[in-house]
Parts: sequence; C-alpha cells; structure tokens
Amino acid sequence: MFTRRSVLGSGAAALAGTALPLPVAAASPGDFVTRRGTGLFLGGKPHRFVGANMWYAAWLGADAPWGNRDRLRRELDALAAMGVRNLRIAASAEDSPLRNSVKPAFRTRGSAWNPALVEGLAFALSELVRRDMRAVLYLTNFWEWSGGMMTYLSWANGGKYLDMNDPAHPWPAFPDMAAQFYANAEAVGLYRDYVRATVERHAGDPAIMAWQLANEPRPGGSAKAAEPLLSAYYGWIQGTARLIKSLAPRHLVSTGSEGLMGSIERADIYRAAHGFPEIDYLTAHIWPLNWGWVDAGNLAGTNEASLARVREYIARHIALATELGKPLVIEEFGYPRDGGGYDPESATRFRDLYYKLIYDAVEASARAGGPITGSNFWAWNGEGRPARGDHRFRPGDTAWLGDPPHEPQGWYGVFDGDATTRAAIQAHAHALAATHGD
Repeated sequence: MFTRRSVLGSGAAALAGTALPLPVAAASPGDFVTRRGTGLFLGGKPHRFVGANMWYAAWLGADAPWGNRDRLRRELDALAAMGVRNLRIAASAEDSPLRNSVKPAFRTRGSAWNPALVEGLAFALSELVRRDMRAVLYLTNFWEWSGGMMTYLSWANGGKYLDMNDPAHPWPAFPDMAAQFYANAEAVGLYRDYVRATVERHAGDPAIMAWQLANEPRPGGSAKAAEPLLSAYYGWIQGTARLIKSLAPRHLVSTGSEGLMGSIERADIYRAAHGFPEIDYLTAHIWPLNWGWVDAGNLAGTNEASLARVREYIARHIALATELGKPLVIEEFGYPRDGGGYDPESATRFRDLYYKLIYDAVEASARAGGPITGSNFWAWNGEGRPARGDHRFRPGDTAWLGDPPHEPQGWYGVFDGDATTRAAIQAHAHALAATHGD
C-alpha cells in the first residue's frame, strides 16, 4: 500500500501558466505499474486487474454544490468491496457549444481553468490511494459529451462545429469533421497545453497507472476522410505520448482506442497507432448494441450471434497484441438491460452473460500467460439515479451516472442494486486473484 500527500493548487490561474506539480509523498519505483513484454507488473509481480469506468469521479470529488465527496467515498468503498482496483476517469472536459457537452467543464478556450474540478480530480486520486486503487486518466474526448476534439477545433477555426446526431449532418459527418483536429496545429497546441499542465501536476503520483491521449480517438468516420489524415493522426499519437513520457516517465501511456472498430476496421491503422514505443499497451472497447450486433428488443433471439462476434473481436485483438508484444486491456464493454429499458428495477440476465464472456476471456488469458491484463466495465452508476422519468441528462443535474450526458441515464451503467451483475464482478475478481495476478 503506497501513501500520498495531496497539496491542492491555489486555483486555475497557476495552472494556466506554468503548471504546478502536485507534491507527492516519496514513492519508490515499485509503487508504479510497469510494462514488460505483454505483461503489466507491480512490485515485480504480474499486475492483472478488475476495473470500472467512472468518468465523473472528479465531479463528485469537487468541493462545490454539484460535487459530493461523501458519495464518492461510498462509491469507492462499494467498488473496492467487489474487488475493483482500477478506475478509468475523465481528466478533462472542454467548455463547449456542443448540445450534449457536460457542464461544468475543466477548462475554457482561454486560460480560465475550473479550480473545483482540478482539485476534484486530485481529491479523487487521494481517495483511490486510501483503497490501494489506481486510475487511468484520459485527457480529451473524440466524442461530444465532454467537449472534446470538436470543441478544440471550434476554438481554432473561427467557431465552426457540428453536433453529433444532427439530422442535417448524418453519420459520418461528425467523426469526419472531428478528426480534422489532428491536422490543426492550433487546436493540437491548445490540447497539449492542457496535457502538459495536467500531467506535470500529477507526474509523481503512483495512484495513476496510465494516461490516455483521449477517449476513443479515431482517424475519422469514413475511409475517405481518414486516409488523408493518417499522417497527422499518427503524429498526434506519437508526439503527445512522447510529451507525456517526458513529463511523467514512471506512468504508462495508452491511446484510449476502441480497437478495430475505431480504426475504420483496418488492422494496419490500429497496428500502426499502437506500434510506437511510447504506447505501452493496447486497448479495445466492445459495444454490441451500438455496433448493430444485437437487438435490444429481441435479446433472446440475437444474443448468441452477438456473443459469437464478441469472441471473434477479442480474438483479433489478442492476435494483434501478441504480434506487437504488448499487453491488452478491454477497457470499455457494455450491454443493454433485459427488454432494453433503463430503470434500475429491470433485469440484467443477458448483460450478466456478456460480462461473464468478457471475464472468461480475461481469466483464460491470465492462465495461459496471454496479453489481456485487465478490463474496465462501462460503467459504474452506483447509488446515482436518473433525475427524471425521461432518463435524459440536463444541465444542472448532479446525479452523476456512468451513462454520460448524451446517453439515456441508466442505459449501460451498473447500479448498486444490480445484485447479480455485482456478484459476477466479484466472482471474477476472486478468479483473477487465483491466477496469481493482483
């Protein structure tokens, strides 16, 4: 168990200029997760983990009317009791004109940074330390719900942007435009200013396992748009990863990619994006409903075919990780509730089967010495509940669920009352520990 002393910064102004490192109690090299070949290690022993996504941890950790530190502590206690030891958390949000972007945000276009969220993140990390948990922190978003790349682009192009799911600009208009971020030097510069200040502030913190360049970065939504951007995309990946490594050499770096589905289904793009020496491990996200593999209104009739495609998707990423000689983390996976509803009272039989498939793959890889080193389910709702019957998030809501603002509240998140799902997570934690992992 490592220890950490948090000294919070004096506010946004200090961060906007020369970032202040966050003082940390003396940490030895053995306190940090390292990578060797296809394995992660901690204290010289294999490090395999059961994880969750909890993007909103910094919001709960804020000392503000919309924060709730007592709830954050309760949620972390509940997760730790299930054996969850890794949380994937948003370390950024850009104040955005996009319709479904979260408010409040970490930063504006200029130098005004939100001290409550900056310190909320530090508080959340300090609470992870108390429970011997670690974090993966992503530094922007390809999608609209936390501002993300489209917002950075709008700051640099005179205010032009597209909303996701705009009927006047159907798919793939949004991802094709958002990907122009990589080739816009001003937008990338604004992003890297934030990366530099944030990583410097937390560079010595062993609570952080890894930094991620973004949540689900894609080179585009279509091959036509992605092809001319590939050089800029690869340059953004390696350049940003090098920056992070120069600031926090003891922390791992990953892309945050969905995998092949986020690489316009081209293995060469995914392989190149993860082949850089500065990228420590591969990531894969698996969304059967979003990708049309399963019908939420007919789970019984479409589930088996869906799970077969999930198995194939995992196998393809295991092969790529083995080829590149790096670990693999299945860091997002979600499935609808029975009947496709969002209420906490609805059953989760098919979701539980899906979780078991993912967890079986992780355990099998651990037993065989394979590359899968952990997983993070999407996402932890805990005691959060939708604020209203239409399950929509609205500005000013403080319920904070794992389902982000652009999605129905309760769609994929695991509530504290989902007893069978929680049991599946805990059983996996016990099984993974038996393979001599963490």
